Amino acid sequence: MLIAAIAAGIGVAVLYSAANGNMQPWAAKQIMRFAIALLPMIGAALIRIRYWFRISYWLYAVVLLLIIAVDIRGFAGMGAQRWIDLGFIQLQPSELMTVALTLALARYFHRFGNDDVIGLRHLIPPSLMIILPAALVLKEPDLGTGMMLLIGGATLFFLAGVRWRIFFLLSTVAAAMVPIIWRLLRDYQKARIYTFLDPNSDPMGAGYHILQSKIALGSGGLFGKGFLLGTQSYLDFLPEKQTDFIFTTLAEEFGFVGALTLLGLYIVIIIYGFSVMLRSRSNFGRLLALGIITNFFLYVFINIAMVTGLIPVVGVPLPLISYGGTAMLTVMLGFGLVMSVDVDRDVRLNRAGEPRPG
Repeated sequence: MLIAAIAAGIGVAVLYSAANGNMQPWAAKQIMRFAIALLPMIGAALIRIRYWFRISYWLYAVVLLLIIAVDIRGFAGMGAQRWIDLGFIQLQPSELMTVALTLALARYFHRFGNDDVIGLRHLIPPSLMIILPAALVLKEPDLGTGMMLLIGGATLFFLAGVRWRIFFLLSTVAAAMVPIIWRLLRDYQKARIYTFLDPNSDPMGAGYHILQSKIALGSGGLFGKGFLLGTQSYLDFLPEKQTDFIFTTLAEEFGFVGALTLLGLYIVIIIYGFSVMLRSRSNFGRLLALGIITNFFLYVFINIAMVTGLIPVVGVPLPLISYGGTAMLTVMLGFGLVMSVDVDRDVRLNRAGEPRPG
């Protein structure tokens, strides 16, 4: 909780700077969202792990229905239909699916022991669990979250002990589907990939975002320009400076040292998650903790790789830093689940999810 609070505090400071030294419209709301997100985090930590096991499939089903509801009556913004307007909050179910999918897959693979052979027929149900929400999320369209669901789900397959030859088979099938996926992409998504290959091909259009991001990153130098002194952000050259490109806002003002400080906090969180996984004596707990931390790593990696030009721009928030309610709720809920695994680290669960002695 302390590390999360420090990281969120850095996020509030950067949002304050992005608004040219004003708590409105982002910093004040971000503080409130973090305070509210603490409640589900603490609540999740206090719920015993066997109860999470019992309700994991139900949670997955509820979030899947919410994603379907987005396609029917979702709220459109910035060219995509990703939100449900609940009045007091605009909920993005695709973000919540990263946690719900991890819970469902952890429960499914829990029934296989270390010596059990997971055959190809056993992989049909979990594959459908991944493909169905990922396809719906890609349709919104939300390429970034769709990638996270596919990569996070594949990682849990590997952690559960799926054999390499099955991985090779699934990878071959995925590679064969690339032409189909390419045809389903929107024109602006294809433009992002073309721009990734050659950002200078359209410097005032599709390449504008990444070129301005690189200028901001490079201009920060070793120690940065100073708090509230970021010219790319202050003069509005940097697009989406409060959400997807907030890392460049931080790097411009605090430099390479400030960026490494934030990465250091992220590394501590990831190490903590790995330590929880290693101490857990239940297969469900190990898979759940490592799945949550994998999702957290994907958030960090995809966002920073995106703004530095290592991958195409896909629109994934930087955890605890980017402005956004559902992303904050998802990350904090995930931390609560990891803490729940840590609290019950000595509890062994049988294949039905009930505690067993020993």
